[in-house]
Amino acid sequence: MRSPLAIRPNAPVSSALAAAVALAFAFACAACAGSAGDEAQGAVECPPCAAEAASPEPATEAPRSTLPRPRSIEIKADDGHRLRLWHLADGDRSPGSAPAILLLHGRTWSSLPDFDLRVGDDPSLSLMHSLASRGVAAYALDLRGYGETERDATGWNEPDRAAEDVAAALAEIREREGQAPDLLGWSYGAIVAQLALQRHPEAARKLVLYGYPRDPHAAGGEKPRVTSAAADAPPSAPPRRANTAEAAASDFITPGSISDAAISAFVEAALASDEHRADWRRVDQFSALDPAAIRSPTLVIHGVHDPIARPAWQAALFQGLKVEDRQWVVVPGADHAAHLEDPDTFIRALVSFLEVATEA
Repeated sequence: MRSPLAIRPNAPVSSALAAAVALAFAFACAACAGSAGDEAQGAVECPPCAAEAASPEPATEAPRSTLPRPRSIEIKADDGHRLRLWHLADGDRSPGSAPAILLLHGRTWSSLPDFDLRVGDDPSLSLMHSLASRGVAAYALDLRGYGETERDATGWNEPDRAAEDVAAALAEIREREGQAPDLLGWSYGAIVAQLALQRHPEAARKLVLYGYPRDPHAAGGEKPRVTSAAADAPPSAPPRRANTAEAAASDFITPGSISDAAISAFVEAALASDEHRADWRRVDQFSALDPAAIRSPTLVIHGVHDPIARPAWQAALFQGLKVEDRQWVVVPGADHAAHLEDPDTFIRALVSFLEVATEA
């Protein structure tokens, strides 16, 4: 098991110094990678170099047995739209006995392929299973147009709308668990999660920004997609482009970081869950994002070879956070799907931050 490089400003070193070290690391370790990226994120720059560092946290205990697939829960958003929430917990767990967490998927694929990937009968790549087997109630939300949550009447998703849907899911989990859950957003889900907690700061206990795909200094920089000749023309219909196997496999960039069997399982699960690509508009609403506005303890985590979570952006994000309890973890040998490429290192860093009790 590899140890992640972790920066914790609440350790003996001061916050300012830790942020400076983080910034220096991000720029000094940059090494060029090939092109990749996501729509509306722009071209890819050089990722940071891999680093090995001892971790003070003990290794977590491996799961003892295979849990069933997540069960489906239907909830309603504030506008009445039906949302699909997935839930997986150990049957021996009592609500409120340990933290619960809401997982928020990325731009292209929904909750189950992203967070409950199983290769045959092997659940070792399922983040939901890894959390549930450690006593954490794992929830995952399909945003509008993803998985088993249908599009609304407009056919589009929007950042403000998605943030309110996340808030509705967090409120539902709080009602079920008797305490505020934690919130993890991956890739596009990370910026949606941040927006949700800026609007509803008490809705979650802790925040995990994983594979953050945006320049924190880009306030006002994003432009809404214009699909008509005139700016005041009525909005066009969403394109509903078909997803492809090539797109499903594109997150796995570093050779040897994940098995061919796992990639095949992901491609199959992704296309079964998300036949068409969800459509977003009014992405300029993300210009409201401000790391300094986050009040919750925050973990910034990404793979060292991730070309979408650019090193300069992670440094700026970490430096921009003003909350005292914040950490930055880099997973060696992984790229954009670190939780699938090195699940042991990823879950160890995550449960340490969440302060989940594990047996020695």
